[in-house]
Amino acid sequence: MNFKVLTLFPDMILNTLKTSITGRAMESGCLNVSAYDIRDYAFNKHKSVDDYPYGGGAGMLMQAEPIFQAYQDITKESKEKPRCIYLTPQGQTFTQKMAEEFAQEEELVLLCGHYEGIDERVLEEVVTDYVSIGDYVLTGGELPAMILIDAVSRLIPGVLHNDASAEFESFQENLLEYPHYSRPEEWRGKKVPEVLLSGHHLRIEEWRREQSILRTALRRPDLLEKADLSEKEQEFLGKNLASRDEL
Repeated sequence: MNFKVLTLFPDMILNTLKTSITGRAMESGCLNVSAYDIRDYAFNKHKSVDDYPYGGGAGMLMQAEPIFQAYQDITKESKEKPRCIYLTPQGQTFTQKMAEEFAQEEELVLLCGHYEGIDERVLEEVVTDYVSIGDYVLTGGELPAMILIDAVSRLIPGVLHNDASAEFESFQENLLEYPHYSRPEEWRGKKVPEVLLSGHHLRIEEWRREQSILRTALRRPDLLEKADLSEKEQEFLGKNLASRDEL
């Protein structure tokens, strides 16, 4: 997977992603992350890429031409036009399903805005996807870009030491992940659930599924509306929620 990031702060992107799991994946060749400074494509001696917006208003706007030139340059050797993702609060909220979709691509271009935004004309020319990481405003698109890269990278074969771990995480089948326990068996009076010590793999999987359903109902009921539950699982959930209401 090749990630190409258009940004005013390339060091911010690379210095962060060269650590931990993404860093190891880059070293092994599973991932390639490149960050390009939009200022390198400025057409004035001061390397400025912003100007006042037409119609007035507070703040400055990133100009169209430097971004367009940067995009043209980094995609000139692409086999086909890659998806270009603009990180913006106006975009569709980023989800695990979107991460899975993006992970199918060979190349992604990520565009990081700053100031009051970007000239609409270049967005119309190069952007294919508008993505938001939440309903709040940040100073720039770099942090959202890194979040997207991290989430998508986990789904690329070879990135995680145990590729199966990417298949059993929160939001799979619209359910949150079940609780985890490690040694010791008892910590500060709290014991590991007996079923996890039983060695009965079928019962363990059933318990984990039930805990995922219950946790989703308590913490993210909006997700549960989209989950496919059997009659037995619905009965389990109803009994457990009823018992909690009685407390």
